[in-house]
Amino acid sequence: MQQPKLLTLLPEEYVCTPDGMEIDKEGNLILSCPNFANMSMPSCVCKIDTNGNVSKWFDVPVCEETGEARAMGIAYGPDDDLYIVDNQGWGGDGKLVFKGRILRVRMNGNNIEKVTVVAKGMEHPNGIRVWGDYMYVTQSLLTKVKTESGNLLSCVYRFHLDDENIQVTNTLADEHIFATWETYNRDDQYGMDGIVFDKDGNMYVGNFGDGEVFKVTFNEDGSIKENRSYAKDPENLRSVDGMTIDEYGNIYIADFVVNAIAKVAPNGVITRIAQSPDTDGLNGELDQPGEPCVWNGKIAVSCFDCVTGGDKVNTAHELPATMSLLEIEP
Repeated sequence: MQQPKLLTLLPEEYVCTPDGMEIDKEGNLILSCPNFANMSMPSCVCKIDTNGNVSKWFDVPVCEETGEARAMGIAYGPDDDLYIVDNQGWGGDGKLVFKGRILRVRMNGNNIEKVTVVAKGMEHPNGIRVWGDYMYVTQSLLTKVKTESGNLLSCVYRFHLDDENIQVTNTLADEHIFATWETYNRDDQYGMDGIVFDKDGNMYVGNFGDGEVFKVTFNEDGSIKENRSYAKDPENLRSVDGMTIDEYGNIYIADFVVNAIAKVAPNGVITRIAQSPDTDGLNGELDQPGEPCVWNGKIAVSCFDCVTGGDKVNTAHELPATMSLLEIEP
């Protein structure tokens, strides 16, 4: 397995919890920072240039009702607007659980030109990817929906890029729910999280608690053609957090629970390419990886380093927050 290298230490004055990533037209790595480890610190979006220099780009616009915002998944649209998952309830109190939003942010240089609320009232939105005229958003919890088995249900929502102010109910009555899944691991009832598309427009989405990746193919009208299990190997993949995909169709997964990065080959075979023990990450070790991102021919990894307990390797949050770097293996 690889030995991860340090990409950068993140500035303590405005980052304590990094998460989602995207690449802009100039090749900068765009990083969302929900900053759950210190809820008094505003959530922000940062830029990391190709030399590894970090700068704050903007603070995430807060919800007028709650005065809060916590950016997780991010994705660029075709017009370079940035779509942001605002999951306020993850690190807040119970009053914020159903206050999640999807934001569309138009930037003019370093200034916010316009903010549109695409959807609101979401329980636990997490990852986001744009394909065609739609955005696909994982929601890791649908606790209002009760299953016959008693297992957690989670889903992927699909919104049009131009949708505004969609009020979701977090029930199966929501017309924008695209697909649902149960989580069968009773010891980790946390559902759909990471999401990517391949070059042919097939969607891959990961069930965190079950450590399983599903492949969804589409009919010409955009409906689901097939939704099947694509990759599952408990020896090499315990959990599925953020995901990224390379030009060859290899999917790289943040195995959040065990401080590892896994690779899923196009045939669905899983290998673990890097793993770290409990660590502070200051030398580049994987300190609870939240999301990988293919960038400049390598794999950048955000280290979430915020959750402890259960079977998680991570035992404490440390500063500064860190980013790791891995090689893309043939």
